[in-house]
Amino acid sequence: MRRSRFFVFALLAVIAAGVFLVLDGCSAEKGKSADVAMKEMFPVINEAYNIIQENAVYQVEGDRLIEGALRGMADTIGDPYSTYLSEEEAASHRESLAGEKLGIGAEITRSGGKYIIVAPVKGSPAEKAGLQPYDEIVRINGEPLGGMTLQDVVKKIKGKAGTTVALTIYRPDLGKHLELKVMRDVIPVKTVTAELMEERGKKFGYIALTMFGDETADEWKKATDEMIAGGAEALIIDVRGNPGGYLRAVAQVAGSLLPDDSIYAYMQNAEGQLTPLVVEKSEKFTYDEKLKTIPVVLLQDKGSASASEVLSGALKDLRRGFIIGNVSFGKGTVQDTMELSNGGEMKLTTHKWLTPKETWIHGKGVDVDLESEQDKLFTEHIRFSTDVYAEGAYHEDISYAQKLLVGLGYAVNREDGYFDESTALAVHAFRVDSKLPTENIMDRKFFAALRERVENHRKDKKNDIQLQVAIGYVHHLLNN
Repeated sequence: MRRSRFFVFALLAVIAAGVFLVLDGCSAEKGKSADVAMKEMFPVINEAYNIIQENAVYQVEGDRLIEGALRGMADTIGDPYSTYLSEEEAASHRESLAGEKLGIGAEITRSGGKYIIVAPVKGSPAEKAGLQPYDEIVRINGEPLGGMTLQDVVKKIKGKAGTTVALTIYRPDLGKHLELKVMRDVIPVKTVTAELMEERGKKFGYIALTMFGDETADEWKKATDEMIAGGAEALIIDVRGNPGGYLRAVAQVAGSLLPDDSIYAYMQNAEGQLTPLVVEKSEKFTYDEKLKTIPVVLLQDKGSASASEVLSGALKDLRRGFIIGNVSFGKGTVQDTMELSNGGEMKLTTHKWLTPKETWIHGKGVDVDLESEQDKLFTEHIRFSTDVYAEGAYHEDISYAQKLLVGLGYAVNREDGYFDESTALAVHAFRVDSKLPTENIMDRKFFAALRERVENHRKDKKNDIQLQVAIGYVHHLLNN
């Protein structure tokens, strides 16, 4: 969908003057239609634009004014999911849902004003080049990073496959700088992971979906084939923390589990008209028929949103699956992205979606059949810190560490970020257990060891309380 530059100027005047036109099919104020009223403002729009360009003390490029107007129009809707995306932002959004990314394959974070490698992806160019966790990026292609944002740093590192980026990094363990050249490449993005599990003589498939992207349907087909071939008698589907994605992807997943011709959701347009979304036989995939009959348990939490909720809402309403965990996020709208002539996109909410029982879950979420609270160490965001803290200090990094220490079983009297005596004793005990120098301080080595302990805790599925509840329920289904 194209928008002319002249129309964009119209946005400037509307936003600057605070004019809001109610588009309800009736005449606007003084009997004029909204379109007529808008056209009459065009001369003022051009006038305002020229005044800003010619007289403003704080000069702004014309393209930036236009982009500001576009953002303003989207913001005026008052919908957090309707937004203007610049050309760069639109490309980044598309990449986030794509089956692959271009880059070096490393997670980067900003900590204490420094840009730190969190971890290279296994088998990625970053790992092959020798990048390690806690390496600090000092220069990119010889250019210092002063004044750059995290987004700027990531943008400079990304590039075309087959090209190289030169990174100057500081490695704390060696106490010196290193020069590394990393070849950019295509980094596959996997959205589905599966594991055939067996407990107490029963086999079941555990399938986790991190999002619904371009390749999710293919990955789901491969995963379910492997689970059925392995003798799975039931499925546990994990969409915890899944923010959603493409409706076409969740349609494939839901369609493989539901009877043919089932209505798995409804789309509702601005006029309130409902359009049923019906399970149809896939032209691309042939799923094993057992998927439509074996028991299904779905794990969700408050981070399960949008397309994830389409799946859980369908399974729940059609009594095809049992939902365990927490009430989901509650996003009951669908967005379309429309191209603009400047390379950007307008991402706009165009429909509501409803469950098969015509329930709109927006702001409410999909309720669970069985509530289960998770181990706190699974819900705390893992973060990096390169600073040093001792008794008497106060910082959010200390609060973070206190929470993890408590989760690991160490006695700490507070979690508010104040480094008191009980925190010092817990830090000392943790350092002894982790074979670190026995100082009562939180430093880089302490935070690295803490991160490793928590990650190992999470890898052990026996510590995943919600998953263990789901496994128990699967055994109940299979034994009755």
